[in-house]
Amino acid sequence: MIVVGRACLILALAAAVYGIGASLYGARGGGTAWVASGRRAMYSLFGIVAVAFGLLESAFLRSDFSFDVVASHSSTTTPDFYKATAIWSSQEGSLLLWILLLAGFSSLALRLTRARLREVAPYAQAVLLGFAGFFAVLLLLFANPFAASSPVPAQGTGLNPLLRHPMMAIHPVMLYSGYTLAAVPFAFAIGALVARRLGADWIAAIRRFSLGAWLCLGIGILLGARWSYVELGWGGYWGWDPVENASLMPWLTGTAFLHSIMIQEKRGMLKVWNVSLVLATGTLAILGTFLVRSGVLDSIHAFVGAGNGIAWMFTGLIAVMVAGSIALVHGRREALRSEHGLDSLLSREAVFLLNNLVLVALCFVIFWGTFFPLISEALTGTKAALGPPWFSRYTVPLAVLLVLLSGIGPVIAWRRATAANLRRMFAWPVAGAAAVLVALLVLSDTARKPLALALFCFAALVLVVVGQELWRGARARGSMTREAPPAALVALVRRNRRRYGGYLVHAGIAVLFVGVAASSAFQHARDVRLSPGQSARVGGYQLTYVKPTAKLASEKVSLGAVLRVRKGGRDLGTLRPTRGYYPTMAPDKGPVGGIFDGQATSEVGLRPGLRRDLWTAVEPDLGPLQRFITQADRQFAGAGSNVQGVLVAAIAQRYVQRPPPATFRIIDSPLVTWIWIGSLIAFTGGLIALWPAPAVVRRRAATAARTGAAREPARA
Repeated sequence: MIVVGRACLILALAAAVYGIGASLYGARGGGTAWVASGRRAMYSLFGIVAVAFGLLESAFLRSDFSFDVVASHSSTTTPDFYKATAIWSSQEGSLLLWILLLAGFSSLALRLTRARLREVAPYAQAVLLGFAGFFAVLLLLFANPFAASSPVPAQGTGLNPLLRHPMMAIHPVMLYSGYTLAAVPFAFAIGALVARRLGADWIAAIRRFSLGAWLCLGIGILLGARWSYVELGWGGYWGWDPVENASLMPWLTGTAFLHSIMIQEKRGMLKVWNVSLVLATGTLAILGTFLVRSGVLDSIHAFVGAGNGIAWMFTGLIAVMVAGSIALVHGRREALRSEHGLDSLLSREAVFLLNNLVLVALCFVIFWGTFFPLISEALTGTKAALGPPWFSRYTVPLAVLLVLLSGIGPVIAWRRATAANLRRMFAWPVAGAAAVLVALLVLSDTARKPLALALFCFAALVLVVVGQELWRGARARGSMTREAPPAALVALVRRNRRRYGGYLVHAGIAVLFVGVAASSAFQHARDVRLSPGQSARVGGYQLTYVKPTAKLASEKVSLGAVLRVRKGGRDLGTLRPTRGYYPTMAPDKGPVGGIFDGQATSEVGLRPGLRRDLWTAVEPDLGPLQRFITQADRQFAGAGSNVQGVLVAAIAQRYVQRPPPATFRIIDSPLVTWIWIGSLIAFTGGLIALWPAPAVVRRRAATAARTGAAREPARA
């Protein structure tokens, strides 16, 4: 199997090299047969990589430790679900997954555009095959997933404990899907620039792939935030970690592109801006992949020991992408000239442009803060990092402005808004925002956080705008068709999925930002050290440490606590935070010390709610147990697994019977649940916008396009 896997990687590289040559030869006059042959090379590449991925997945499921990557990232005691997902927990498996997804999405894009964009597609497929060839080289030279173990171990190292969570099983796949989907618009933008076909056709062809990239990246970011919130034990969902930032940057530029293409389609404006956003998004997607694998910036998410070879390879690729993009855009600047100018600052074009500038400004701030350690080291020789307060200082005002613009942009008139139009569209939304402002000032202390207060009001404006548009549209359709309001609303959304899906996205983002603002500005957090029977107050809650707990499983021992929660004299139940200890493979550790000196994970005690979350984590004090652990290691060195289990059980029982004080982190965080609710609303809107329109709508659109094309000669 190992030999077959290596052969697949070599064949994949050969298919990529052949496809690049055939595509470029066909584009430069060799004929359409060569272009078709290059496209089929991509199909073949996808099949070859799928076989290789299947072989490696089978090895993980069978615990075949003759594969070095299986031995270092799985074990016989790893649950089957995590055996299946452990493949992308490794450097080698994740790169193989990357090329599989890239080949799959590229094959789909080339299949859909095979009869369109005949001059653009050959260059696009050459770029996509170039990406595939690049990753095939990485796999062959630096991260071979089919390297053999020598000698073959009887037991594997096991999956990183932090990754044994359902969110982390799906999170990487969604991020890789977003990154690889972003490569498709990048490739077609390069093809359009090279072929000098810079109308709106190439944008129409890649719009769904851009939206798919935005959706997958967003879901991946959300899953990562949720995992951080419930698994890492620090109480937050976003820490401005370099790898977190790397996934957010292409999402921001992709969001900007999805807004600005509407201006190009409607008015023929912002052509340079749009193609630059597409190229930037694709480059940032590769940059995100680079940061995870290079180790150039410290991150808990990055692969350890990635090696300088991969770092230099990615650096070269990114340099080529940036230099090539700048050269092509500069060389085609005349062909990218806008057909119309901005008629008024009170117009949808102006608001969308300002929205784009805010999104790009956010991306720049995050980029600067992320790479500041490298910048400072290059300039001063000292590697200095910027923490969350620095990011918040600049991103929070920009986020507040972004929420305001997301309420204005969808409904303000194109070209020039009149006073009557503004009154009709914004009377109720402004009234709703004002009502929220008054209510918050009267009923709460939000005045001490002016930016949070402004965000709450602007979010109310967005929600009223969206509700108003849905109500007006459904009422108009109902008056024409005599449908009941719910049926009219569903039919309205079905017939204009892109528009109303976008409205839902804006509403979801507004709700999400409300949760972020409330949980960040009005959170109560406390670290306390308690013995059984003692209590602590956080926010309006009283928590009492009732008793310690201990539990042994096949791969870990968990020490925790039972906390009784009361509020306002009412008993609200209990929380059970734990900390799990996994064995280390270090040979100098004994049968018991190897357990407690291994990697530890937190399982938080969480009481979620629509109004607030009560979050707890525990850090047991192992100091009083250390003497017994050392004694057990000395007396039973080299003991088998059965003796080890008895010893660990005895230590755990002693912890329960004579518990030392434990350290608790307790957080009372308002409206956190609305982050997840808002994300679900936004992603539902994205799915609606991505879903194909009904056949009748497509037929009418095609008829309108043919009619417009037929009229062009007469106009000329």
